[in-house]
Amino acid sequence: MYQHIRSAVESDFLAVDQFIVEQLHSEVPLVENIGHYIVEAGGKRMRPILVLLAAKSCNIQNDQHIPLAAVIEFIHTATLLHDDVVDMSSLRRGRPTVNAEWNNPSSVLVGDFIYSRAFQILVQIGDMRIMELMANTTNKIAEGEVLQLINKNNPNSNEEGYMRVIRDKTAILFQAAAQSGAVLAQADNQTEEALRQFGMHLGTAFQLIDDVLDYDGNSESLGKNIGDDLAEGKSTLPLIYAINESSKAEADLIRACLQDESVAQESLTEVIKIVRASGALDYTREKAQHQSKSAQSCLNQLPESEYRQALQTMLNFSTERNS
Repeated sequence: MYQHIRSAVESDFLAVDQFIVEQLHSEVPLVENIGHYIVEAGGKRMRPILVLLAAKSCNIQNDQHIPLAAVIEFIHTATLLHDDVVDMSSLRRGRPTVNAEWNNPSSVLVGDFIYSRAFQILVQIGDMRIMELMANTTNKIAEGEVLQLINKNNPNSNEEGYMRVIRDKTAILFQAAAQSGAVLAQADNQTEEALRQFGMHLGTAFQLIDDVLDYDGNSESLGKNIGDDLAEGKSTLPLIYAINESSKAEADLIRACLQDESVAQESLTEVIKIVRASGALDYTREKAQHQSKSAQSCLNQLPESEYRQALQTMLNFSTERNS
């Protein structure tokens, strides 16, 4: 399914990859070494592909969507570098994280370099609406990161707060990817708004499934450790639902795990069983399907094309994936 999505913009995708490598050049060897380490780790590149498909679906007449897709990927990459330091993560995409392979300061500072390089590219693109959109998006992502930090180890988190975090921290970059592609292609207001909303619903569904897989996947296919969210004190929707729907003893155990990493490590297998038995994963999948249906309504407003079909496949993939 993923290959079908990528094949619709294969030549552009390869051009984005090449552009990314070129833009990682630095006179400081450590910057280049870490930059290439991240790029070589792979990943599905869903966000830059979304830029390409959005722009193509709006019949873009130039190749500015290539650097724009790189900008989106750079912003995403920088957030991952900073996330892994904040979360003290040791594994991503099946390899040691940068902070584990090098150290925390290197991860933070190279993340800063990648952020700033993204904005240098935006200046080269020279579209004020795109610059405003990316500046606002990056600022909102930072707020989402802080909000998640505030909620860390909080056993009393609720669904409303959780949805706000994933909107600001994750879904908004999908929204920016889809909307910026439309803006760059000079789409009409209705089409731009349809793609903007599509990106938000797609990104929300994508994160909801991510949170399901933390309790229902396997570390080999995910490229990260199962139960990382619990170990990091993150109260995601499956945990919030399980706390509300399980026995008092089970709910108390989950709360204790959220507040104490050592308890989480000792009780991970038991908590996974509780989460699965509570119906939390089905509930979270249903929420993702609801977002998917909303995204589908937005997609139906676009003219039929191979690019719209690829966006449809991306939507299906995001809610049906197992990694």
